Amino acid sequence: MTNLKVTIAPGLDLRNPVIAASGTFGYGPEYADFVDLSQIGGIVVKGTTLEPRQGNAYPRIAETPSGMLNAVGLQNPGIDVFVNQTYRVIKDIDTAKIVNVSGSTPESYAEVCRRLAPLDQIAAVEINISCPNVRQGGMAFGTTPEGASIITKAVRESYNGPVIVKLSPNVTDIVSIAQAAEEAGADALSLTNTFLGMAIDVERRKPLLSTVTGGLSGPCIRPIAVRMVWQVAKAVKVPVIGLGGIMDGRDALEFIMAGATAVQVGTANFIDPAATVRIVGEIEEFCARQGVKELSEIRGII
Repeated sequence: MTNLKVTIAPGLDLRNPVIAASGTFGYGPEYADFVDLSQIGGIVVKGTTLEPRQGNAYPRIAETPSGMLNAVGLQNPGIDVFVNQTYRVIKDIDTAKIVNVSGSTPESYAEVCRRLAPLDQIAAVEINISCPNVRQGGMAFGTTPEGASIITKAVRESYNGPVIVKLSPNVTDIVSIAQAAEEAGADALSLTNTFLGMAIDVERRKPLLSTVTGGLSGPCIRPIAVRMVWQVAKAVKVPVIGLGGIMDGRDALEFIMAGATAVQVGTANFIDPAATVRIVGEIEEFCARQGVKELSEIRGII
């Protein structure tokens, strides 16, 4: 049997490297009818902000060749509802619970994390400095080393647990931004978030999304995401979590061989609600067939 356990940060040990990505898995219970949640490494819950957000106007999802565009806009009930209601529902799920945090100012990021800090069944925070679907904050902080550093430092001062910083691919030099987040105190990095894209209904002569542009995800972005993970993993010392178009175990193994310690599965959940558990099994089957005893044997071999 292959040992699939991975360590993302001190105190953040996962039974396997497969994590459900934020915004595609709700808070976890939504998928409990389809999968045994204890069989995956972790769940990154929906993006959480200081104040409630209604999200963007419809239409905000559009299918594209080998992918999808979304402009949901971080719709969520806000941190107080999460702390007082949602946490009670998810705290006993037998897997790592990671909260994706977004904001419009460094102070708002820090305050959300401060309110999460007392919740002992939250394993880590994932700091979203990469969402292309909101007008304030989000990707604005993730496109420069300075912005990434400012947000990471603000969070680090208010939260003692593991801090994962989620990077934007919509940049010219992702390595320098990754290094800035690492130097500012990030325990791990996740990449990539969605790519800024656009699609047009030529018959109606209108964009498919109400916001005109949105975040592109799915298999179409995977080769670019793998390349970015490979670049970043070689340049930083902290663990890297790879995501972007993972549909099966072989896709996940590409990221691991490129240097990722763990992976996140996103768009695939919309097609196959059991994708996360299936991918765990496919990784295990590959390792058994190849005689791989530990994932460290193949991590970063490219």
